[in-house]
Amino acid sequence: MDVKEQINKIVEEVSRNPNIKEQFEKEPVKAIEKLIGIDLPDDIVMKIIDGVKAKLTIDGVPLFSCFR
Repeated sequence: MDVKEQINKIVEEVSRNPNIKEQFEKEPVKAIEKLIGIDLPDDIVMKIIDGVKAKLTIDGVPLFSCFR
């Protein structure tokens, strides 16, 4: 699995879909597994979560109140 590709896919979905954004804020693991469609090992999920949060901050998409 290409983690960078999955991060980009999730960032795109979170950026344009308020329902997915809300789910990612509340339950990022479930949101990611729903978008990807498979149950992933915790270490991979955490890498994806960290990557999505970092990319959203870099791209200027305010997601979490601590980043605003």
